[in-house]
Amino acid sequence: MAEIKKKSKKTNARKKKVKRTFTKGVVHIHATFNNTIVTVTDEQGNVIAWSSSGALGYKGAKKATPFASQLASEAAGKSAYDQGLRQVDVDVKGPGPGRESAVRALANVGLQVLSIVDTTPIPHNGCRPPKRPRG
Repeated sequence: MAEIKKKSKKTNARKKKVKRTFTKGVVHIHATFNNTIVTVTDEQGNVIAWSSSGALGYKGAKKATPFASQLASEAAGKSAYDQGLRQVDVDVKGPGPGRESAVRALANVGLQVLSIVDTTPIPHNGCRPPKRPRG
């Protein structure tokens, strides 16, 4: 008996890209000593665009520079601007060197910065200190 193989047709049913419209959003800048991560969200917290110094190809100590965080902020801002975002509230977290330059870069892209809020966590007594050395 001869086996009959059925040819399966592959149909590339492309999903239509949903055109989301938002004009106001929140930019979360997470500036650590090693890297700067910029995330653009809508007001509900859904991510629109993101970028980081490491994602742009910087490695090691160069990731922690203000210039790298400026480029990361510009990249995320441009992507959000192209999707229709115009006004942003900025939420800065962390002690890193790229805090101010990242906020300035957002304004240079064309986004209107409405407010800047520092949400760096502050310990209210901190961790338990290490045991004192014996000796």
